Formats: sequence, structure tokens, C-alpha cells
Amino acid sequence: MTGVAIVIPMLNEAAALPRLLRSLAALHPAPDELIAVDGGSGDGSVALALDGGLTVIEHPVLGRATQINRGVDACRSPIVCVLHADTLLPDDAIAVIRRTLSDRRTVLAGFTPLLCGSDTIRWGTSAHNWIKTWYAPLLFRPRLFLRGCRLLFGDHAMFFRREQFLEIGGCDERLRIMEDAALCIAFTRLGRTRLVDRVVMTSDRRVAAWGGLRANWIYLKVGVQWGLGRRQGLERHYPDVR
Repeated sequence: MTGVAIVIPMLNEAAALPRLLRSLAALHPAPDELIAVDGGSGDGSVALALDGGLTVIEHPVLGRATQINRGVDACRSPIVCVLHADTLLPDDAIAVIRRTLSDRRTVLAGFTPLLCGSDTIRWGTSAHNWIKTWYAPLLFRPRLFLRGCRLLFGDHAMFFRREQFLEIGGCDERLRIMEDAALCIAFTRLGRTRLVDRVVMTSDRRVAAWGGLRANWIYLKVGVQWGLGRRQGLERHYPDVR
């Protein structure tokens, strides 16, 4: 059976890790590898991840792109899922991943994220995020859209074949944010990207911190600038929230 690795880029995720570790323990079948790549946490994240049975690579370099590349380089499974520390997979995620990538035409795929807090579900933002996977490539990369490109982001728990990730050169380490969107564009050279009809639960912490209107305005502003070709400095509009 095809091996699946889960790679978790993390930075100061001590608050999210206990719930994530419980979710990972419930996966059936279990993943073949669980690798966390830590970007220099100072809050005990590394100790928590080790206690939870994860292999931890300490890689104190800014940028999720470098963490993802380091994690994919370290794993040996043919299939890799990149999972954010605040995102929870369904129990049968490994079977879904294997089944989806059994179609060789699909080179990159992701789950459908539902933004949730402790006592709320962000239905509006979640719906917009789903629609955005369609309209963003249609507006900014129509040629690629016609070839089957969906624009996915980190909250989608994207997964792919390791050999094809290496073939396209991995994530662009010059990007501090939007490395996930750039990865979708690069993968479209090899085949189609798609969203599977299964939900992952992801934290609404940005929306909770910024408010719904401001959060969606930031998402839109950063996305439009990226779509128009800007690559550097976008992280200034996207402050960290933990």
C-alpha cells in the first residue's frame, strides 16, 4: 500500500498541538510518517510534538516554504500531505488521500476547510474561501484554469506525490506567504489540481483576532496583489496570529 507522510510546518503552536495530536492519533489507517518542521518555536512546541510521537526537525528559518521543503526532503513516503498545526483531518484522511491520487491525472489536491472557533463556525468566510479556489485562477490565470487549476491554500491540507513535488522544484523559498498558491501554479504544469469533497476543521483564529470584514479584506488585498504579480513584501499585510 502506498505510504503517506504528513508534514507539519510549525512555529509557536503549543496551544494548537494537543488537539492536533489527538486528531492524528485517531487517523485510521495511520500515516506512515509524521514529521513536524519547527521554525524556531519558543513556547514548548518542540517538546509537545516529541511527546506526541512526531519526528521533529528543527529548522529555524523564516518562511513556511522552507519548512515544507525541508519536511518533504526528510520523508521517504511517496505521498505527502502538508498539514497546518491548527487544522484537523477527518479520521479516514489517509484513505481519501490514497484514493484521490490513484488517479494519475491529479497531481495536487486538498480538502475543503471549514473555519471553526470554540463556539462558532465561520460559514461566510468558509464559503468565500471555497468560491475563491475557482474565481482566483479564472481571473488571474485563465489559461491554467482551463487546464484544471484550482488555487488551494495551506488550510486545505494539500497533498501530492513527493517525486512530482521535487520535479517542480518544491516551494519557492523566496516567498514568505502565498507559497501554497505558487505551488498550485507550478503543479499545473504536470496535471490538474483539485479539491476533494471532504471537510477539514481549521482554526478561525485570524478571523477571531481581526474580525470578519477585516480578515476577508486582508485575504482579498493580498490575493489580488499576488495575482497581479507582486511577490515580495506581502507578509506586511498578513500579520502572524497565534
